[in-house]
Amino acid sequence: MLTIPLTAFVTLVIILVIANLSSGEKKIEHKIERLYASDDPQFLRSMGLLLGPPVVSGNRFEMLLNGDRIFPSMLEGIRSARKTITFETFIYWSGEIGEQIAHALADKAREGVAVHVLLDWVGSSKMDRRYLEMLRDAGAAVIQYHKPHWTGLGRMNDRTHRKLLVIDGQIGFTGGVGIAPEWTGHAQDEKHWRDTHFRVAGPVVGHMQAVFMDNWVKATGNVLHGPDYFPHVDPQGDGLAHMFSSSPSGGSDDMQLMYLMAITAATHSIHLASAYFVPDKLTINAIVEAAKRGVKVQIITPGKRIDTHTVREASRACWGDLLKAGVEIFEYQPTMFHCKLLVVDEYLVSVGSTNFDSRSFKLNDEANLNIYDRDFARQQTATFADDIRKSQRITLEAWMHRPPSEKLIEKFVWMLDTQL
Repeated sequence: MLTIPLTAFVTLVIILVIANLSSGEKKIEHKIERLYASDDPQFLRSMGLLLGPPVVSGNRFEMLLNGDRIFPSMLEGIRSARKTITFETFIYWSGEIGEQIAHALADKAREGVAVHVLLDWVGSSKMDRRYLEMLRDAGAAVIQYHKPHWTGLGRMNDRTHRKLLVIDGQIGFTGGVGIAPEWTGHAQDEKHWRDTHFRVAGPVVGHMQAVFMDNWVKATGNVLHGPDYFPHVDPQGDGLAHMFSSSPSGGSDDMQLMYLMAITAATHSIHLASAYFVPDKLTINAIVEAAKRGVKVQIITPGKRIDTHTVREASRACWGDLLKAGVEIFEYQPTMFHCKLLVVDEYLVSVGSTNFDSRSFKLNDEANLNIYDRDFARQQTATFADDIRKSQRITLEAWMHRPPSEKLIEKFVWMLDTQL
């Protein structure tokens, strides 16, 4: 028979587990009705109004392919800062690139630039503590998001997965990259990952800054505002875009809503690059319906070179209906494939931190940049095609004849869907 203290402890543990496994919000339970196509002005209007900030024009975008292009551009941006730097990321580990970025941020803080760094506590667990000391000694404000504390035990499963770097409120960076040796190089071997990041200039950078402020206020209670953070930004190009976010504390379904709306509006093509592809039944049905109405759907996921094999098994378990509908699924072969990209009808390009799984859709704090630009979209599909050439297509026949041991593992892994 349990004693009263033990009973109370077990009850508390159960309550905390439930609190951490649930977003606390209603999920999207019904399919999105197809009312318009992606080339209908209503598509752009609905995406802007339903997801948050309206679409703004005057933006310029640059694709940064792999670490050899990503990190030099980010470091150049940091070193160019004159007033403010805001930086939020999930993975920040030890290594040469982590040290370089820490030194660059610390140097700017010593120069008098206001440097604000928000690191997820779990994602930065492998970070050399010297970096934190260096930044704080230089005068940078550094916060570890949802660090364990008795007042926040129910939020321990809520991690910030956002990847944002904003310079002077005028230049922004977002995409899939983390700060670790795995992201350096040019995906030349299995120790150097394939990923894409994006440099952005124009009014939409204000949206990126606002997304950073969302978690900064939650973590510190301090509101950063004024022209140093939100300056007037002149048009830098002619691209249309908006940045939006999701979080269990509000709008946890926004990312899944965006994907469902985009898939439902697709008329010709869907190109999806996803490091962790574990769609739920509702999303699978939306993709299947798109394929059945003639949309060409191609998906790239990691192959055997992946950092989380559990996710790969869960992903493969749900491919049956997709393959039967004619969806083309490819596994990237050379190294870990960490890209997060959606291109619809060579018009909408969605990039950012979001994975195609329940953890991103329901539990993590995420942020995506939606770009509505046909030239830029064609550039992304060309890169996508290059990645396909380095991938192995998975046929329905091959999937059906996978080893019995794999099928058995998949049955158990699928039960963890909400946490993957």
